[in-house]
Amino acid sequence: MEKMGTHLVVDAWQAPAELLNNPEKIREALIEAIAAGKATLIDLCVHQFSPQGVTATATLAESHIAIHTWPEHGYFAADLFFCGAGKPEVAMKVLQTALQAQKVEMRQLERGFIPSKLEPKLEPKIKSSVH
Repeated sequence: MEKMGTHLVVDAWQAPAELLNNPEKIREALIEAIAAGKATLIDLCVHQFSPQGVTATATLAESHIAIHTWPEHGYFAADLFFCGAGKPEVAMKVLQTALQAQKVEMRQLERGFIPSKLEPKLEPKIKSSVH
């Protein structure tokens, strides 16, 4: 079975607090990332917390992007799941640049298939008997 999509789980640090606490900058960064990643925006929700922090979710025809910021730590977490021909790695690079994260750790998961080492074994069961 071929994969259904690519899922990126991202931790990013050393980003300026003024960017991470600005819902309009987060919105702009997401829109730019969606376009660069060749995805189709369905809906975008951006919420500012008090006293600080922003959460944003973009529902895409290809799946979603979610971002959560902790300005006081210069940190954001992002989750990008793209199905089809979208390019989540390109979208993430745009987010990193727009939010000026100096350090990024990204884990990539291929979704929708069983990796070969986890495929069920179809070996016949052999009964042993002791005489």
